[in-house]
Amino acid sequence: MIRFLLFTLMMVGTAWAEPLDRIVAVVNNEVLLESELVDMERTIRQQIRQRNSAMPPSEILRKQVLERLIVQRVQIQTASRVGVRVGDDALNAALRQIAGNNQLTLREFRDVLQEDGLDFSDFRESIREEMIISRLRKAMVEDKVVVSDREIDNYLKIQAVQGGTETSYQLSHILISVPEAALPEEVQSAQDKLTKVQTLLQAGTDFSEVAAGYSDGQNALEGGDLGWRKQGELPSLFADAVPSLTVGQVSEPLRSGSGFHLVMLADKKSEETHLVKQTLASHILIKTNELTTDEDAEKRLNTLLERILNGDDFAELARAHSDDTGSAIADGSLGWSSPGVMVPEFEEKMDALGNGEVSEVFKSRFGWHIIKVYDRREQNMAEEYNRNKARAQIKSRKVAEELESWLRQLRDEAYIEYRDL
Repeated sequence: MIRFLLFTLMMVGTAWAEPLDRIVAVVNNEVLLESELVDMERTIRQQIRQRNSAMPPSEILRKQVLERLIVQRVQIQTASRVGVRVGDDALNAALRQIAGNNQLTLREFRDVLQEDGLDFSDFRESIREEMIISRLRKAMVEDKVVVSDREIDNYLKIQAVQGGTETSYQLSHILISVPEAALPEEVQSAQDKLTKVQTLLQAGTDFSEVAAGYSDGQNALEGGDLGWRKQGELPSLFADAVPSLTVGQVSEPLRSGSGFHLVMLADKKSEETHLVKQTLASHILIKTNELTTDEDAEKRLNTLLERILNGDDFAELARAHSDDTGSAIADGSLGWSSPGVMVPEFEEKMDALGNGEVSEVFKSRFGWHIIKVYDRREQNMAEEYNRNKARAQIKSRKVAEELESWLRQLRDEAYIEYRDL
């Protein structure tokens, strides 16, 4: 759908109007308007100032912002084509969470935006687009990434050779892109750009300023910041180069299918593995349904709680009355549980109990419960913990690599027509 917005400036004392908005690019069958470019450029400038980073020259910044808008538009178009959408209920929930994170109600949050000169409807739709892009990336990239047990085994072997502590690296990145099946002159153009970037860095220009002005990476306008990455999360291309860098050092150019990469080590730190605190507990669950209301479930459990407090055996009552069939056959036992395994409302009640204590009747998303805590311990969960952590880190790395490749493919396959800026 071609979105075509035309604003006019009514000149005092005249009978004609001058158009303000114009097309800056065509992306497949849609246009990008200068007003969209100006709005995003204003936002990016504010973010750069908040980071206390050097501001790129206006012409370079505008080209970078336009490229980001193009990539966003291509993703939104792809989402529409494959049926990825975000309904009003999910959007409203996200907006309430954003407001809550700022300790505001949704109405208060809307008022603050309006005081800052931001249109709430525009902000709302921008959040919808962010959610659509996030869901699209999950469906097209993240959900398709698989980590095998062999990859985890190899990762852990490398970690064992390197020692028991794990190093995290704070990285910044510049990408000079090269199209797939590039012509010799396109490769030469990229190499010339790389030489210019290296010259600027060697002259002492701030890395984030150069990245914001010249990088083709998705994090360019954030100064190329990739955040903190553990060894297993490093892109394969960086894995050998980064550990040998000193803080503040920039790597030699690294070539991949995407182009030429420069990576800077901004900082690094070591982390220790800690013991996991576990709880041994049992519970009785009464679920609600068409026949059992909340009032019925709460009343039944209060009756059982009174029997327990009067000396009846918790395990026998769990076997006879709990709707959690999996734990009921084990006397209501949930086994040893680690933090984060149970839903938050259940874990909060469980953590408040001492050994041998029984909770009051309470409700979770699964129904109504009584909990009894039997014991607590600190358990060395090194093997399970390390394997889960390794799986997450390997997946994070593979997702980052696949996402870069996927976005480049989307961009290369799109029809882009630039208009004069």
